Amino acid sequence: MIDRLLEHNASWAAERRRIDPEYFERLAALQKPEFLWIGCSDSRVPANVITGLEPGEVFVHRNVANLVHRADLNLLSVLEFAVETLEVKHIIVCGHYGCGGVKAAMDGHRHGIIDHWLQPVRDVADKFEDHLADIKDEQAMLDDLCELSIESQVRNLSRTPIIKSAWKRGKDLKIHGWVYGLHDGLLRDLDCNYQFGAKGDMR
Repeated sequence: MIDRLLEHNASWAAERRRIDPEYFERLAALQKPEFLWIGCSDSRVPANVITGLEPGEVFVHRNVANLVHRADLNLLSVLEFAVETLEVKHIIVCGHYGCGGVKAAMDGHRHGIIDHWLQPVRDVADKFEDHLADIKDEQAMLDDLCELSIESQVRNLSRTPIIKSAWKRGKDLKIHGWVYGLHDGLLRDLDCNYQFGAKGDMR
């Protein structure tokens, strides 16, 4: 089974060269993406594939439930490199309906160290407890919580020193909150975007 991956890679590389003989030379020479994608680790949500972007066009960070922990040095290192070195123009925080991380955060069972990682999801659930309690269908409630968590992560990201410093220096940088539907393959803008406005106001 593992050998198939190497075979598929060889076939893919050969096909790319057939279509565009200079493809890999061009890709190796420059990395200048306009987008940083902060998404879920779920294997069904590959950033390049669902956005139709080529390698080199999106810089990617993924973790369980697409969370922005402000003490996560992995995420912060990616963020700083994307903003300061790559000079991305857009940061997309993208979660997805049917997220196993969101479900695990709320199912009341012990899962190990991942429980600590998923605490921000439970914090969002606590904040919107009354709203979520009104949703009787469990999956609909989890999907709504998924959206609320994405909005919270976008807000968390906008408050990091890296982003605030970039905006203070006038960088043209926007943060977007999106959600992906496994059931239909569509991305949806949650309209919780942040940017540095012309008058210095963040919105």
